[in-house]
Amino acid sequence: MSDHELAARLATQAGQLLLAVREELAGATEAERKAVGDKRSHDFLMEALERERPADAVLSEEGADNRVRLSSERVWIVDPLDGTREFSELGREDWAVHVALWQSGELVAGAVALPAQGITLATPEIASPSPHSGPPRVVVSRTRPPAIALQVRDELGGTLVEMGSAGAKVAAVIQGLADVYVHAGGQYEWDSAAPVAVARAAGLHTSRIDGSPLAYNQSDPLLPDVVVCRPEYADAVLAVTG
Repeated sequence: MSDHELAARLATQAGQLLLAVREELAGATEAERKAVGDKRSHDFLMEALERERPADAVLSEEGADNRVRLSSERVWIVDPLDGTREFSELGREDWAVHVALWQSGELVAGAVALPAQGITLATPEIASPSPHSGPPRVVVSRTRPPAIALQVRDELGGTLVEMGSAGAKVAAVIQGLADVYVHAGGQYEWDSAAPVAVARAAGLHTSRIDGSPLAYNQSDPLLPDVVVCRPEYADAVLAVTG
């Protein structure tokens, strides 16, 4: 099985596990659903990667940072449950599972599962989003839209699309449901690695907000800002954010 196929399979299976957790804990509190979902998905992914790719290192949001990854040629970067708040609210669909592979300095495979939507977007090839003739749609958090995204909306004469997790937001751009995702103010490598890998496979622009490349498997996994957008908007977005 190729790395692309493995990323897609594991993200999809972790998502199915999370849907089962939601059903099992339908009568529990949101806090209980968050805790159980995070742990079960993390445990599943760690066990599966140990079985399928035992020589590779793993960086997971829910696991201790094993520094051996810094001297490893291949590192899986995973977010077992991106959007715990949305997952915990029964009926919400805007949460995701991220599985990406970094190798020798680059993201080389990735998958973003949207379990409640029955969708997994994965490398190596994915269709570019269809053209959009209206004002650019800037996707933001429904509860805390970052100021920089509002600036981009204002400068581009765009509109806002409210959504939950980072993976769901990037997926919306990949699917042609939005045009620009810009975030600043705090994220980690697992928040963007898989979405960025898939976005690149779809021909989208990806970078830091100053236009510099996104770097993964760094000593400090904090990667606080990101831009993912249709390529025709990249210069205009970076003129605002850079």
